[in-house]
Amino acid sequence: MAQLLRAPSAPSLVGLEEELTCSICLCVFESPVTTPCGHNFCLPCLEMTWSGLLRNFSCPQCRSSFDSRPELKKNTVLCRVVEQFQSAQGEPTEKKKGLGDATTKTTTSSSSSTRSSVACDSCLEKVADKTCLTCMASFCPEHLRPHLESPAFKGHQLVPPVKDLQRRKCQTHQKLLEFYCKEHNGCICCFCLVAHKACATVPLQEAKDEKESQLKQRLTELYALNEKALQSLDQVRVQQKQTSDTANRKLDLLKAEFLEIIALIEEEEKEAVKKVLAEEKRVQDKYEYVYKVLGKKKTEIQGARDQIEMTLTEDDDITFLKKAAKLRQLPIKDVFIPKLELDQNLIHTIYQKAFGLKENVKQFLAQPQEKKKEGAPKRDDPPSTSSQEKKTEEDATAAAAAAATKQRRRPAKRSQSPSQRARSSSRPQAGIPSITLESFLSKSREELLEFATKFTLDFNTAHKKVLLSERNTKISVSETPQNYAHHPQRFTYCSQVVAFQCFKRGIHYWEVELEHNTFCGVGICYGSMARQGAESRLGRNGSSWCIEWFNSRISAWHNDIEKCLPNTKLKKIGVLLNYDGGFVIFFGVGEKLILLYKFRAQFTEALYPAFWVFSSGTTISLCQLK
Repeated sequence: MAQLLRAPSAPSLVGLEEELTCSICLCVFESPVTTPCGHNFCLPCLEMTWSGLLRNFSCPQCRSSFDSRPELKKNTVLCRVVEQFQSAQGEPTEKKKGLGDATTKTTTSSSSSTRSSVACDSCLEKVADKTCLTCMASFCPEHLRPHLESPAFKGHQLVPPVKDLQRRKCQTHQKLLEFYCKEHNGCICCFCLVAHKACATVPLQEAKDEKESQLKQRLTELYALNEKALQSLDQVRVQQKQTSDTANRKLDLLKAEFLEIIALIEEEEKEAVKKVLAEEKRVQDKYEYVYKVLGKKKTEIQGARDQIEMTLTEDDDITFLKKAAKLRQLPIKDVFIPKLELDQNLIHTIYQKAFGLKENVKQFLAQPQEKKKEGAPKRDDPPSTSSQEKKTEEDATAAAAAAATKQRRRPAKRSQSPSQRARSSSRPQAGIPSITLESFLSKSREELLEFATKFTLDFNTAHKKVLLSERNTKISVSETPQNYAHHPQRFTYCSQVVAFQCFKRGIHYWEVELEHNTFCGVGICYGSMARQGAESRLGRNGSSWCIEWFNSRISAWHNDIEKCLPNTKLKKIGVLLNYDGGFVIFFGVGEKLILLYKFRAQFTEALYPAFWVFSSGTTISLCQLK
C-alpha cells in the first residue's frame, strides 16, 4: 500500500531535482538552510562561503547583503522533500530488478548492490555504470559514451560507481581528495598541499598500500602472540598438573611415613604387652602349681578324716583297736601359701619406656620447627623428602613398613631389608671424627676402606635404555628399551640411574669399575634432582656433582660448569663422601690412589650415588668392598 501511494509522486519529485540542488556545490541539498532573502543552500556550503568574514555577509545567489551574519535555521520541510526525492531516486532500479532486467541478472551480486544505490546524474533514472572523479558525477552507459569516445574527456578519471561523492571531496576547497598527510593522519586535496608542504604526503593509493602492509604485519604479529599465548596456557596447565602430581606424591609419602610411625609404635606396644603377658603367665603357672599341691594335700587330709570317722563308729573294742592300729599317723601341718608376685621392676621398666616414648613425642611435636632442625643430629633423623620417595615408592604399603620394622629388631648378622639398609647408611658412624679434606688426600686405600659402604641401584629411577644386572649392581646400555613401568622418579632424558640408599651424614667410600669407558659418568646427586629435560643430566645443575668420560676427554661437572681433567687409563674409580665435612673426592684406584677431582659444597639434602652410561659396551660395576 505504501508503494502504491509513493509511486505517483516519483515523477514529480524527479522533476524537482533542479529545485532541490544547492547552487554552491551543485548537489542535492544536505542539511538545507534558508537565508533571509529566501534562497536555500547546504549548511556546510554556506558555512564554508562565510568562513573568515566578520562583516559584508551576502547571499551567494542574489548577492543581497546583510548587516550581520544571519542566524541560520534548518529547513525541516525541505529536508523531508530531499529525503523523499532520494528514496524515490532508488525505486526505478528496484522495479527493474523485480521485472528481471537481463543486464542486472548477468552482473554479480556485489556489483548489483553497488549500482542499485547509485543513479545516473544525467537522467536520474538508469543505474550508473561509472563515476567520473574529474566531473564528480556518475553516468549510465548511455551518458558515459562521451567520456569513452570524445578526446576532450580522455584525461578524466573513471572509477566504479561511487555512492557518496561528497565524502571524496575536500570540505574546504571542494576538490577531490587525492593525497594523504602522514603528520595529521588525514586525506587532503591538491589545494591543501600548500598548507601541508612541510608534512610528509603521499598519494591515497600509496598510503592505502602502506597502511595495508602495516596492518598485515601487525596481524601476523598478533597471530604469533596468540600462538604464544596458547602455548603459555598449555604450559600453565602442564605445570599445574605437575604441581598437583607432586603434591599428591608428597601426600602419599607423608601418609606412608605416618603409617610406618604407627607400625613402629604398634610393634613397640606388642613387644611391651608380650612381656607383661609373659610375666603374668609365669606367675599364673606358679599359682596353678601351688593350687594343685594344695588340692592334693586337701584330698589326703579328707581321706584321713574319713578313716578316723569310720573307726570311731566301731562299738567292738577289739575291732576298734585293730582298725585304729592300722591308721597312718599323718603329720598335721598348717596349709602354706607361698608369696607369688609379678616382677614389678620389669613392669616398671616397660611402663617407663612407653611413658618416655610418649613424652619424647609430645616434646618433639610441641617445640618450634627451628628447634626440631637443631635437635635433629641428637636422634635418628626422619628420611628427607627424596629418601621418603625412594623408600615409600619401593615399599608402597604399610605392611612393608611393618616388615622393615621387624627387620630392624633382628640381629645384625641377618640380612636387612632395602629400606633398613637405606636407613642404616644414613645414620652417623660412631667414633668417626670430623676430618678435613686435606687429611683424606694423604690417606691410603686401606685407610679409606674403613669407610666402605655398600649399596644397590634403584631400578625405579633407571632410564629405559639402562640395563641393570647382577642384583642391581651392574649398569650397561641396552640396545632395546626396557619394559620398565612408569614411575615419577624414572629418568626420561639421559640414560642414568641412582642408588636406592641415601646418605645424610657421616663419611662413606665406594668404588666402581669401568669397562670401555668412552661415554659414562660417576657422581652424586640430591634426590630432588630433575628427572626430565636437559637439566636432569648429571653435573648440568646445582643438585649433582660428577666426573664424566666423553670419548677421550675427562671432565668434572657441577652446576653446568665444566673443568677439564688430565687423562687417565685407570678403570677403577673411588668416591669418598664426607657429608658433614662438605666435600666429595674422586680417586683413580691403582697401585696408588690418584686424585682426579674434589668438590666442596654445603650439602642440604640426602645424597645418592648416581651414574650415567651412553655408548654400547660401556659398563659400570659396583665393587663389593670388604
